Amino acid sequence: MSFRTISLASVLLVSTAASAFAQTCTPKIADSELVKPGTLTMSTNPTLPPLQFVDSTGELKGMRVELGREIAKRLCLTPDYIRIEFSAMIPGLQAGRWDMINTGIFFTAERAAMMQMIPYEDQAISVSVATSNTAVKDKDGLDGLRVGVEIGGFEETKTRALDAELKAAGKKGLTIQTFDNFALAYQALRAGQVEGVVSIDGVAKEYDTRGDFRRAVSGLYPAPVAVAFKSTTLADAVSGVLKEMKADGSLGKLFDSYGMPMVTSDYSVKGPGR
Repeated sequence: MSFRTISLASVLLVSTAASAFAQTCTPKIADSELVKPGTLTMSTNPTLPPLQFVDSTGELKGMRVELGREIAKRLCLTPDYIRIEFSAMIPGLQAGRWDMINTGIFFTAERAAMMQMIPYEDQAISVSVATSNTAVKDKDGLDGLRVGVEIGGFEETKTRALDAELKAAGKKGLTIQTFDNFALAYQALRAGQVEGVVSIDGVAKEYDTRGDFRRAVSGLYPAPVAVAFKSTTLADAVSGVLKEMKADGSLGKLFDSYGMPMVTSDYSVKGPGR
């Protein structure tokens, strides 16, 4: 049998399997609740390895990416990711550009007043420095540093809080430089344009493990990370999926494979009217 014949047979087999799945798996979310019929459209900022990133082949990968695809699968929807800067996430959700923010958005009461949120992951803030910088070992050691951080997120808020804490203690504080995303911030650190980058524990740990940067300080300002929605119906459905995944062990297995901490809460939705 020729290669062409084998390839055609494979295509037909895949096509048949996809058709069978479409016939047996009915979407659990009405099209009226979705940006695109039969599709779970998710926004992500893929600059945070190992949670969400683009590999050398251009493929979107990471723990949160896998989680989003599994959620879509269990809802009988086709997953679709839109890569966008974090600063556009909430406005885009409110404008109906995507169904779900799946970029590791930190949960806050202020955000939960604007949209439906499901805390699912525990994270905290870390500060990365150059591997040659062995002087910074604690929060006080950060005093006087020029640090980079992604604009508009929880990390920037807490970086400014840390600056205020240091100054309140009679110290110099931080010189803060904001970037459109964390990839640019880490590039600036590599180039010596900043002396540190404030990101989340999981990302700083990954860069430390690779030997790219040293995680000098970690565990600052611990808080839950969430997925977010405009549709209450979709949020409730995803909440159900996460509870199901926790019960069958698949959620714990995914988190363990990346060494990430799960929340201790019950994956209930928090938001307006809750």
